[in-house]
Amino acid sequence: MKKKRARDLGIPFEGAPGKFNAITDVEGLTVGYSTIIAGETARTGVTIIHPRGSSNKTPVFAGVHSFNGNGEMTGAAWIEEGGLLEGPIGLTNTHSVGIVRDTIIAWQVQHDFLYQPWSCPVVAETADAWLNDMNGFFVKAEHVIEALDSAAPGEIEEGNVGGGTGMMCYEFKGGTGTASRKLPDKFGGWTVGALAQTNFGRRHQLTIAGVPVGHHLVADTPVINGENPYLQDDGSLIVIVATDAPLLPHQLKRVAKRISLGMARTGSIGGNGSGDIFLAFSTANPQAAYGDEKGLSTIQALNNDHIDPVFAATAYATEEAIINSMVAAEDMKGHELSVKSLPHEEVRNLLKVYNRLG
Repeated sequence: MKKKRARDLGIPFEGAPGKFNAITDVEGLTVGYSTIIAGETARTGVTIIHPRGSSNKTPVFAGVHSFNGNGEMTGAAWIEEGGLLEGPIGLTNTHSVGIVRDTIIAWQVQHDFLYQPWSCPVVAETADAWLNDMNGFFVKAEHVIEALDSAAPGEIEEGNVGGGTGMMCYEFKGGTGTASRKLPDKFGGWTVGALAQTNFGRRHQLTIAGVPVGHHLVADTPVINGENPYLQDDGSLIVIVATDAPLLPHQLKRVAKRISLGMARTGSIGGNGSGDIFLAFSTANPQAAYGDEKGLSTIQALNNDHIDPVFAATAYATEEAIINSMVAAEDMKGHELSVKSLPHEEVRNLLKVYNRLG
């Protein structure tokens, strides 16, 4: 049975989505998963994004932004310095970053996928320790390879899949979510797609389409239990944004900053204990990393006066990707606690009360 998405519940969002309403609406990009659910304590996995697909090792321009840095994104320092993303992106749990990073390198070597003799892959994490025993180290090399090799375009799964398998969001079940925006031709016709791994937020903060949903849905709060709504937010959010708009690294860093606004539209303030680290890349300019005999590259760049629609699309796609991760997620009993999924009908009823049901 196909999982519901936020728009299936009548939740209204700004902007027009692409064909799949997913990060894969950016042409050539593929996504793969390995999901690990076993016994009473294994609730984790791996998500892989190939910016140009698994058969094209051409680097892409990229930019990173740490909104709140209580987390990890390997390779971010080189992107900040060199402006290029080289190879696949991995998403997983906090204690599996190393195995995912090392396996990506081994896979690149095996498949002749290295842009240069060394590799510094991007692997980002959120902590699934409430539902998954992170010290069980359940992610193995074969799971990373499964995600690398299974990556595909088109519709992709959401909810309890891949790196998002054991995550929580606003004290509901979170996970993996995606969305996209297709800009009108008069604004360039560019596509912007977002993929979010959600593991952040306290219940009272949750806002959907401007409605303070979290103030009403107070049952089954596994962390705060109705006490101290300002208890430290110790989750994390990783968002990867892709676009075909021809943007330079410094512009993509600006785009990555706007991911924070999509997060804020769902209610979060980015708590001290949360690792909210974002990356944006562009599949335009395939010759960006290469040059002629003089080392010169011919590239295009969007004028800054025309970048605002991309900023807006980024915030809107991020917002919807976060909500999609919750709508698609299912109840989960795990390592230390059980967590409920977002109650669809109750959300619909609240949107109706606030006259926000689409």
